[in-house]
Amino acid sequence: MSEGSIVLVTGVSGFVGQILCRKALDVGYIIRGAVRATSNIISPPYSTPLLEGVHNIVAGDIGADTDWAHALAGIDVVVHLAARVHVMNDTVSDPLAEFRKVNVAGTERLARSAAAAGVRRFVFLSSIKVNGEGSERGFSDNDAPNPQDPYAISKWEAEQVLHRIAIETGLEVVIIRPPLVYGPGVGANFLRLLRWVDKGVPLPLGMVHNQRSLIYIGNLVDAIFECIKNPAAAGKTYLVSDGADVSTPELIRKLASAMGRDPHVLPIPESLLRLTAKLVGRSSEVDRLLGSLAIDSSRIRSELDWVPPFTLEQGLQDTVRWYRTLHAK
Repeated sequence: MSEGSIVLVTGVSGFVGQILCRKALDVGYIIRGAVRATSNIISPPYSTPLLEGVHNIVAGDIGADTDWAHALAGIDVVVHLAARVHVMNDTVSDPLAEFRKVNVAGTERLARSAAAAGVRRFVFLSSIKVNGEGSERGFSDNDAPNPQDPYAISKWEAEQVLHRIAIETGLEVVIIRPPLVYGPGVGANFLRLLRWVDKGVPLPLGMVHNQRSLIYIGNLVDAIFECIKNPAAAGKTYLVSDGADVSTPELIRKLASAMGRDPHVLPIPESLLRLTAKLVGRSSEVDRLLGSLAIDSSRIRSELDWVPPFTLEQGLQDTVRWYRTLHAK
């Protein structure tokens, strides 16, 4: 697929979706955005764009019964970003069932509808959590999946469904498993870390010796573009990262340097941190914070000749610039 192809993007208003659509328009793709609902509909099926140049169409909630007919008409490629995302302290009685409604049944409905509409390629944003919660040596494309929570299980089940549909219909499926994605617009724990570093909050992580893979939003978007257009990507699953792993204290120091701040990282033994977490019932959270989650992204580099266009340092600097702009208002 080349520039000028018509691409349907789900999750168009999300963190990844907004950056993807902006860059896609810049390089010449025609973008149609699928949205759940919007108040700026003028006449169906299209609306005033949420992002200038993107033609949005209301698809409603994503599930087993979603009608994708209007959204898929004339589409060459689907980039499926929308999902029920990982929820901390989920209050629903059956979290896995809720994740399956959107992430499995919804994905299957979209992919089968896409195949029936003549769409050639389906790019699915999965998660490194399909591989597991942590890895000292680094996850690779050859590792057996080991999803641990309902979100990860639903993503793995969606991948399996897509492989079956590809075999049955000939739809070209490409799956991308990223680690934590950061960049302008990031939220959750990464934004919280930015605030702590900016305020000089002492963080007891100086004796942590883990290794974490991250991916800057600009690199992830570039990898998605490669998976849209490269014929060799069909049928493949790729792990993607910036290619430069960092420990948690190294990440804090790099952020502090980009902010012009002094890092406040206290040398507290990991054993003490884990004991404290156990006493207050937060062992799982601290295990994720202290543990390693490294990725071997060599397959996409060798097979698609893909090189991340931005370094980790460039990505962090861009994120800090956005953060500064955000807090200058």
